Amino acid sequence: MMRIAVIGAAGRMGKVLIEAVHLHPQLELGAAIVSEHSTLLGVDAGELAGVGKSGVYCANSLAKVVDDFDLLIDFTTPELTLQNLQFCAAHHKAMVIGTTGLSAAQITQLQEYSQQIAVVFASNMSVGMNLCFKVLDTIARTLGDDYDVEIIETHHRHKVDAPSGTAISLGEVVANALQRTLKEHAVYGREGIIGPRPPQQIGFATVRAGDVVGDHTVLFANEGERIELTHKASSRMTFAKGATRAAAWLAQQDAGLFDMQDVLDLK
Repeated sequence: MMRIAVIGAAGRMGKVLIEAVHLHPQLELGAAIVSEHSTLLGVDAGELAGVGKSGVYCANSLAKVVDDFDLLIDFTTPELTLQNLQFCAAHHKAMVIGTTGLSAAQITQLQEYSQQIAVVFASNMSVGMNLCFKVLDTIARTLGDDYDVEIIETHHRHKVDAPSGTAISLGEVVANALQRTLKEHAVYGREGIIGPRPPQQIGFATVRAGDVVGDHTVLFANEGERIELTHKASSRMTFAKGATRAAAWLAQQDAGLFDMQDVLDLK
């Protein structure tokens, strides 16, 4: 059994991750970390997540539980994720990272740390979404440059980065398939008199409202027809199950940087 640590255990995603670990036959919860001043410090993590007593009590730092886990699942913030990467690399702990919004410099650091430990890093851990990435590549290559491409994403009001990491990944799949780059062809907002749409533009539209877990649509449009590839997540459990699947897969891997396409053998 691989022992899993969940950081941000008191948050919405953290609680679902603890539940997903509890449900996975190859994993067990080894540690749960909450913020330094959390009132939930010392609370049984299983009871916190609604799965019953686990015997694992919420701690406020990785250092205090360093001997209790083999792999850390991290869905936090870019800055905290990089701190955790440094810690895990120093203590030879694997990581599954679902944090979004990392800068190019932070991704470079992630790549450097992955030379020391095994890491799965993905903008979206959902099995269904990763299958969409695979299908999207085929769609884009088949349609070619004759179709306009727009990417529309909707998330809950608390999401702090835009466009979502998943939307960017969808755009990268399309851009690579069409031999374009997002740096040159992406447009992240339109306002005013913008003139006719350039033919190779990849547009992004962002919606933030209510409690939407995550909706993504890639629209291909031409004269006379539209093709839409849509994925809708109605529960965070879809991401949590993907993360635990990645964790179990990492048990057999040496140091290196992987993504969900590797985990699902879609490459």
